[in-house]
Amino acid sequence: MLETENNIGLDYNTERERLGMPEYGRNILKMVEALRDIPDREKRTEQARAIVKVMELLNPQVRQTDNYDQKLWDHLYMIAGFDLDVDAPYPMPQEEELKTRPVPIPMKGEKIKATHYGRNIEKIIDLLSGQPDGEIKTAMLKSLATYMRQQYLIWNKDSVSDETIFKDIEKLSEHRIKVPEGLRLNQIDTDASFARPGLSINVGQGGSGKNRNGYRKFVKGKRK
Repeated sequence: MLETENNIGLDYNTERERLGMPEYGRNILKMVEALRDIPDREKRTEQARAIVKVMELLNPQVRQTDNYDQKLWDHLYMIAGFDLDVDAPYPMPQEEELKTRPVPIPMKGEKIKATHYGRNIEKIIDLLSGQPDGEIKTAMLKSLATYMRQQYLIWNKDSVSDETIFKDIEKLSEHRIKVPEGLRLNQIDTDASFARPGLSINVGQGGSGKNRNGYRKFVKGKRK
């Protein structure tokens, strides 16, 4: 029969006081609590400096931040509940300052019209909409359409016609752009492979034959 009560004096974390800064552990909390009971101010300060050194060893990544020594003393005050009388090298921070919520960064409310192309494509199309018609604009549209076709094939493995890409450009521009009649994109290399972001093997049409073969073997292995 299983015991349902703690009859052997085990000390479970779930039954303890919640840690305000768990990265330093409960032993640091106990050391800080004992620190406040030291009557001599000089000895109390000496012990506080020793605790800060231990905190630095327990949380070494803090060294990567600016003014990390002051941050460690701030953390010591926070663990002590801002109730600590020592001769610290830095003034005790105000509790309200450390507990103030960060100002939220406003997010753009505009939704992406075509997620498989991305917001940057929409910005480029918007810029092209204001350009005068001519050879330069036609060349830019052709380069943009070629890139959009590549992005389309990354997320949609089926083939895509030039007309589909051109219609997408006109739609995303809210029909401010009219693709010139007779414009055609270069034919796609039959050996080209288009991988989704995260697959660094043969992304796009570039790469040697060895990389293309490696990519095909990778895909076959994933399908097993």
